[in-house]
Amino acid sequence: MVRRMSAIVLVITGLAFGLHAAQAEPRHGLSAFGDLKYATDFEHFDYADPDAPKGGRITTMGTAGVITFDSLNGYVLKGDAAQKLDLLFDSLMVRAFDEPDAVYGLAAAAADLADDGMSVTFALRPQARFSDGSALTAADVQRSFELLKQDGHPSFKISLRDVVRCVAVDAHTVRYEFSGENVRDLPMTVATLPIFSAAYYSKEDFSKSSLKPPLGSGPYLIKDFKQGSFITYQRRDDYWASALPVNRGRFNFGEIKLLYFRDRTAELEALKAGLLDLREEFTSKHWATEYDLDAVREGRLIKATLPDETTSGAQGFFINMRRDKFADPRTREALGLAFDFEWSNSNLFFDLYKRTGSFFENSNLKAEGEPAAGELALLEPYRDQVPPAVFGPAQLPAVSDGSGQDRKLLRRANELLRQAGWQRQGTRLVNAGGKQLSVEFLIFAPTFERIIAPYVRNLKLLGIDATIRQVEAAQYQERMKSFDFDVSTQRYTMSETPGVELRAFFHSSTADVAGSFNMSGLKSPPVDALIDRAIQAGSRQELETAARALDRTLRAQHLWVPHWYKGAHSVAHWDVFGRPPIKPRFQRGILDTWWVDADKAAAMKKGP
Repeated sequence: MVRRMSAIVLVITGLAFGLHAAQAEPRHGLSAFGDLKYATDFEHFDYADPDAPKGGRITTMGTAGVITFDSLNGYVLKGDAAQKLDLLFDSLMVRAFDEPDAVYGLAAAAADLADDGMSVTFALRPQARFSDGSALTAADVQRSFELLKQDGHPSFKISLRDVVRCVAVDAHTVRYEFSGENVRDLPMTVATLPIFSAAYYSKEDFSKSSLKPPLGSGPYLIKDFKQGSFITYQRRDDYWASALPVNRGRFNFGEIKLLYFRDRTAELEALKAGLLDLREEFTSKHWATEYDLDAVREGRLIKATLPDETTSGAQGFFINMRRDKFADPRTREALGLAFDFEWSNSNLFFDLYKRTGSFFENSNLKAEGEPAAGELALLEPYRDQVPPAVFGPAQLPAVSDGSGQDRKLLRRANELLRQAGWQRQGTRLVNAGGKQLSVEFLIFAPTFERIIAPYVRNLKLLGIDATIRQVEAAQYQERMKSFDFDVSTQRYTMSETPGVELRAFFHSSTADVAGSFNMSGLKSPPVDALIDRAIQAGSRQELETAARALDRTLRAQHLWVPHWYKGAHSVAHWDVFGRPPIKPRFQRGILDTWWVDADKAAAMKKGP
């Protein structure tokens, strides 16, 4: 289960990087802490094949866990947006996915950062056009910023808080101005915002959800869709930027069709039936047991494992601390002790996973062992405001005996609950007023029931009234936006150079903002301060130190029950694709750089 973040994630969590303080002249790209990999005259990204053929169609699925849509506006809180709407819109610059923190010019040919870092000026390419042929100018960039800051999803408002204004200096020059101390990420943040047509939104209401295909300037148009069922994007032959170095060898599919399913089993059956060309598998049981097919043995259906070097991020059961019953960290810690990952991994996951222990798992931002001197220096001012465990070995999930009901861990959980004021009354765990502790797991599809059910049994052994509540997709998404849940499964992926997105996930200012990604409702001044230190870091070493100190503090809050990760993408696809020999380090690269191989596709139609 993954919360809808689609286009928002691309801007807020995947592309919000800092800018090297010494950079004070126009450049073709922006880098966080060092030199750019690609020179001014680079021809294409190394992971893209400039000779890749164009055309054909890929039919696949959108983001895992998103099972419906009722809007084609992916940048506001209202409605549930279709996936991959970012294909419609260009930005000033785009990320290179073989670097942890670099972007290069798209609509902007160059960026000029002021010496004091308090503003950045972009030189736009005069040839930039929207899909209706109208020119893309600085006025459009300015209006896009105003729309996002005024009416955009709360995450945009958070990330743009310290962007004072956007000025159209002339038709092809735009300047962003900043305020405050946390400005390191802002040049990169504004460089990667989607660009909307000012003329189009002078007639359309940006603040509302809509099923009218919007006007964009990107490589694709919406060809067709059926609300909640499918959406098809068609490649633009007249795309103005197709020959730019950042785009050569990319966006090769003539059509991209995304199908929506109510559950993962239906997705898998659609793949086997040939309704899907490609599907990423997120269920370990399916990957281990459901692909014993003639098509796989014959090589017509390929099982591929693509290495994933991105920060695995935070997937787990997030506990809603806004509810009084979960206010005590000992209660939350006890809930974590009742989840037997070792049993689940052996009996449900075929030992395919590793336990997630960090909010920055699978990266060098993860805190490990005792805090280093630099971390202690950041943490010491908050010694009286954070749990003592912050100053010891980094908190890790307890390791069970794999029995499914580890008595030692359950006894420890029972003691923590007693210390938190809960009392056993027969088979019930109650508070001083006699009200039983209840935990409802909110889901929208049955996939996770087999994982939650053993967990529920253990919670009941502790006297907790634990239940699973499945609701239909629209209701689920609305309840998540309004934080109307006890516990829900979510996954957030951090960028390789985390910055302003940390506010959206963990800052006190976002805890009560409807639709924010601060799912647990965390409000902690020390966490807020450490987020600021991460945002203000002037070098990668400083960032790593601040992120590890933050990680220690977050983990000691017990705001989630961490899940698992594997550091790879499990992808099944019919043998109709070609792809470059190099995969981008920090992206799957499928929709971005693969293509339909005409010979393979023809052979597939003929059958074995």
